[in-house]
Amino acid sequence: MFIQEAPNTNRTALSESNADIIRQTLPVIGANINNITPIFYNKMFSNHPELIADTFNRGNQRSGEQQKALAASIATFAAMLVDENAPDPVEMLSRIGHKHVSLGITEDQYQIVHDNLFAAIVEVLGDAVTPEVAGAWDEVYWLMAKVLIDFEKDLYASAGVDAGDVFIKAELKEKTQLSSRVTQYTFAGQGFDEALPGQYTSIGVKLDDGARQLRQYSLTATDAETFSIAVQQDGEVSNFLLERVNVGDTVDATLPAGDLVLDENTAPLVLVSQGIGSTPMTGMLAHLVANKDQAGRDVVVLHADATAEDYAQRDATDNLVAALAENGSATHITAYRDNNEMFDLSQMNKDGQVPAGAQWYLCGGNGFLQDIRDQLEKNKETLVPTSIHFELFSPNDWLVS
Repeated sequence: MFIQEAPNTNRTALSESNADIIRQTLPVIGANINNITPIFYNKMFSNHPELIADTFNRGNQRSGEQQKALAASIATFAAMLVDENAPDPVEMLSRIGHKHVSLGITEDQYQIVHDNLFAAIVEVLGDAVTPEVAGAWDEVYWLMAKVLIDFEKDLYASAGVDAGDVFIKAELKEKTQLSSRVTQYTFAGQGFDEALPGQYTSIGVKLDDGARQLRQYSLTATDAETFSIAVQQDGEVSNFLLERVNVGDTVDATLPAGDLVLDENTAPLVLVSQGIGSTPMTGMLAHLVANKDQAGRDVVVLHADATAEDYAQRDATDNLVAALAENGSATHITAYRDNNEMFDLSQMNKDGQVPAGAQWYLCGGNGFLQDIRDQLEKNKETLVPTSIHFELFSPNDWLVS
């Protein structure tokens, strides 16, 4: 599921009378949003227990990451509507929209979110939520919801499916141990040959308590009959796959989604990953090797990990980079924490290891991505990145909004 068009945000969509109220109340809402969102989720899951059982990832709920992501998205969207200097959260909304279609979210669920969210706002802020204040924030919510609903409708249409109808049954065909903590899973499943390099699928498993939990995994390889993912020992779904799913078993899988998609042009390309963040990069490299139109494109792969043994896709990346190097410039550079190594992009540019004018694709932990993003900003006059694309391990959208 993919479209070239970005979500259609509009800075002037909010009515002027409500814009004044949002300007006045945004500091109060913003200061309390992290108190509001846990109450909201508790209310919603109490009223709709099927959502926490079958749709929302319980690990993200326990850690609080999902609550922070919702808080960030609403506050950022509201700020965009009332402050011409605030950033347009179009990239954040695109990521949210792709996550939603990969979970089979449908338009009717936005009403559920609305009702429980506003009940939580009233519970936290009490009499401060006058009818006028409630009406203003109601407009903000539905403006944001409409942006996402319209975008998600187009994503579903791009795959020729009805809204929410994205699940297939996928049979496990092969398990391959890549490292002590990472195993490659290859499933039989149709519709994945149209996946774009860098996209992911949601895998759903039925746990012992009856809950169907979902988690996204980047696609490392696809063809007309199969798709592959890399599973690291971490979280309910991944551990269930590693311990309980064997060749011949079936799981739920969703059609490919995700906006970290490789742009096909002739610009130099830098792929930066940490840990299991190598998975979308492996998919991109495999696409470059298979796509003759991309032959000769300069490619640099940077990967950080704890140790060489922890780098689960080291051999696969070496082989793919070697294949690309036959027709152009391709290098693979690693940094391992046990050797006290890290990436210094400024020095690497001076040494000719990292080109100027490149497209950058980043995937890894939050601290790692923050460091790479800061380095790109600090050295933008010498690195001159033409574009920077992110994928995050967790729903921390405020990092790159």
